[in-house]
Formats: sequence, C-alpha cells, structure tokens
Amino acid sequence: MSENNSSSWRPETMAAQNLGIEDAATGAVVPALSLSTTFTRNKDYSARETGTYLRDEGPNQRLAESMVCMLDKGDGALSFGSGIAACTAPFHALGHGAHIAVSSVIYYGVLSWLENFAGQRGLDYTLFDATSPDQLAELLQARETALVWLETPANPTWEITNIRHCSELAHSHGALVVVDSTVATPVLTRPLELGADMVCHAATKYLNGHSDLLGGILVTSDSEHPLWERIRLHRKFSGPMMGSLDAWLLCRGMRTLFLRVRRQSQSALAIADYLDAHPGIEKVFYPGLPSHPGHEIARHQMHEGFGGMLSVLVPGGREEAIAVVRKARVFKQATSLGGVESLIEHRKSSESDVTSTPQNLLRLSVGIEAVEDLVADLDQMLK
Repeated sequence: MSENNSSSWRPETMAAQNLGIEDAATGAVVPALSLSTTFTRNKDYSARETGTYLRDEGPNQRLAESMVCMLDKGDGALSFGSGIAACTAPFHALGHGAHIAVSSVIYYGVLSWLENFAGQRGLDYTLFDATSPDQLAELLQARETALVWLETPANPTWEITNIRHCSELAHSHGALVVVDSTVATPVLTRPLELGADMVCHAATKYLNGHSDLLGGILVTSDSEHPLWERIRLHRKFSGPMMGSLDAWLLCRGMRTLFLRVRRQSQSALAIADYLDAHPGIEKVFYPGLPSHPGHEIARHQMHEGFGGMLSVLVPGGREEAIAVVRKARVFKQATSLGGVESLIEHRKSSESDVTSTPQNLLRLSVGIEAVEDLVADLDQMLK
C-alpha cells in the first residue's frame, strides 16, 4: 500500500479517501480485503507490519483503526468484534478492587455488564448524575476512583455531559476518563480534545452507517499508558478482535461518514422541532432544542449539529406507545441506530428493570431519507 502526501488534508477528505492510501501493486483506490489469519515473517524472523496472527492485528483492522484514530485525533486505536466488547475492554483491564464512577444514563448494554459482571471481577462501581459535576466531585472525594465512564449524548434520553469539566475533576483525583461518543461521532465531538483519556465507538452504528457489520473501536490519547497496554493484551488473549470483513466494511462506511452525519443531524433537528409542537407528543428529548437542559453545553461541545438521535414520550403507557410504532411505514421497527435507514423502537422492550427508561418512550434514529417523508410518516403514526 502507498500513502499520498495527505498531512494537510481535512478530516472529511482523509475519510473519503481512506487516508489517501492506494494499493502500490494495482493502483486500486479501494483497499484490498485480506482474509488471511496468519502472516509470514521477514527473513530475519521479525514480524511484518501486518502482524503475525489475526487475533493480534491485521491489515484491514489496522487501516480501520488508523482512520478512527485520525478522526478522533488520538495516539492509538484498537478495534473489537462489537461495540460492547470495546466499551467493556477498559473494565477488563482494571485491577481487582478498582472503583468506577459511571454516568447513571448510559447505553443499556454497558449498564447490564456492570450489573452482572463487575462484582464477579472484583470491580466496584457507583452511578452518578453526569449532568451534575458536583455529584462527580463529591464521589471522587469520597472514593479512590480509577475510571470515570461517561456517555454523551446519553442513550436513550440524550443527556449532555460537560466532558471538559468532568475530565478536569477526574484528573485532579488521579482518575482516567472514557467517553462513549457513539452518537456524536468524531464529526460532531472529539472527546480527547476536551480532556478525555479514551473514546469509545460502537462502530456498528454511525461509523459504518449501513447496518451490515458488528464492531467497536477504542481510541486513546496516550498509547504508552499502562492501562492501554493491558487493554491491548486483553484483546489479544481474550480474542474479541474485529473480523477482517467487518474492518473492510467499516473503512468503506467511513468514506461517507461526514455526509451522513451532517444530513442526519439536519433532519433530526427538523423532526425534533416538528414533534416539539405536536399535540400528540408529551415531551421531546433532543439536545438541539433550546428547551433541552444540556443545550448550551451541546452548543459549545458539539459542532456541525446535534446528532441524528431523539426520543419522545407519547401519552399513555407501553401498549399505547407500541401501537404508535406498529403504524410506521417509512421508519423501520428495529433496534440499533446510526444507519442510513430511519428506525423507531419502543425502547423499554429492548431493556430490563436495570434502567429507568419510561414505558411510553419511543427512540428514533433518523436516517438520510427525505425529511418530508419522515415527517409525514410520524404524522400518520401519531394520528
């Protein structure tokens, strides 16, 4: 592979051209898919740049990692076989007895992992309101904390956390900060620039954008940190490596990342404005609305938009909410988010009692369709 002189390019150009890399042998502008699981060594028996065995690293994985690392302006990146594998990798790497401060509103999968496995692995965690830095400050003063886990915007009510403020608090007490930025993506927010130590992405969602791969990415601001080395060893010896085809698809998906996220953010804001004035809606959760409690922080922390995710409360309970979803025509009735197709789901049906998600909450992932068609669909659903 050969690399063009791309140091002065903007991130969207780098993403569109896969970092400017071309195949040296053929001149192909699309990276080759390597399905090999093992690689020969050099004559002196040193390892090639591609590695020696796929469970450690591979050419497609390396390119995907390099692209996300570039977008997040990090110092290193590791790919994983799923978003939850990437999210929980720092927990696996912590020592026995470590304490984790965890935002009380986060992705259900992470909260469920902590609920089911943290105690078995000798980890202790405390939930706190991440919209109140004072709560974090009190917690850090009361407990010796190794890691602070944040998610912003936070699934499924899209609360906004002040990354810079929380990072400063955590660092003053010797704790590291990891931010799940799946919904914001590097297009809208770069947590490492705001002081976070690591950023996590469920690559299945926006980074890929086509609902056809499973993967996750962790990016660090310091690839020499001991915890990062332990995370790398965890991936190597526990085996949650991203598959080569998924890594290839991820590189393909990221070529249109900036176009997709910008369009989805624009459409989501238009839909949020429409639903905010709709008599059939009790409440809209979207950080782009001035009425959202985290709007001012989002304005300074998010750039080029507020993301493609929003949630609403409809009158009634579970049955009434599901009745609305059943009428969807353009929106697909499915879990997940971040794809080019718009999705709607009754969120509590995908969670459990471990979360406080209301039974009348519907979660919308806005795609790239004509926003007029999406609004018309919502209008007929709510009638």
